[in-house]
Amino acid sequence: MEAPLLPHHSRPNLPDPVYWVTPRHLAGDDGVLAERIDDTLSDLGWRMWPTSRHTFLYVSPDGLRGAEWILAAYPFELGGLPVAWQLSARQHASSAMPEWNAYFTADVPYEALADLLVAIDAHEAQGADFTGPETVLSALSARGWIRDVDRPRSTATDPGFSSSLSLEMMPPLIQDGDPRPDLVGWQAWAEPVLGAPYLWCASFSASVPHGLVAAFASSLASPVPVPRRTVPESAEGRLTIVRRS
Repeated sequence: MEAPLLPHHSRPNLPDPVYWVTPRHLAGDDGVLAERIDDTLSDLGWRMWPTSRHTFLYVSPDGLRGAEWILAAYPFELGGLPVAWQLSARQHASSAMPEWNAYFTADVPYEALADLLVAIDAHEAQGADFTGPETVLSALSARGWIRDVDRPRSTATDPGFSSSLSLEMMPPLIQDGDPRPDLVGWQAWAEPVLGAPYLWCASFSASVPHGLVAAFASSLASPVPVPRRTVPESAEGRLTIVRRS
């Protein structure tokens, strides 16, 4: 559930003010995740059409990358939350199966997902990605996130210990082009209150290039304030209002 910022200051018949808040990973999606990502994909020139499953499928101009808004289809959950966006890529347009997939629930900050999509759109032009897990962890360390003492090469957490990115066994139903069992992929989540339900979750299958995960991680951990009219109730006490516009 989301709550308006400073509701006791609201005035009737006027639009809600915009507040710029940090940290980004707890800011939620302002209830406009679908609209903001649609804007990003449209700007990138991706084509969109509705499907018979009441989803919206976007495909890159070269036909190799896709993004699908699948919340209405409610295909499965991550951390008890329904998946909202599924991203995928394939090596050839005629390939039957994607090379990799990535999944995101609602309330993931749309800025981080948009930055990831921009990186995905540019990835083919940049050639093969030979980076490793250290690329992801370095991106987070550069933003002030802390490496796990017991797993410094695979896990990092924000300074407030409310969000983590970790290389883990892939959860059930996460699909990857590599058929081998027991594969690991990057998993991300936010838990504003320890032991309470997750705010959002994300799962990258094993073959997602580390460079792309690093793009998501760097944006997620960015200290730059983001604009919000509403914020998740579970994160209200952990957000800082930087300015109002």
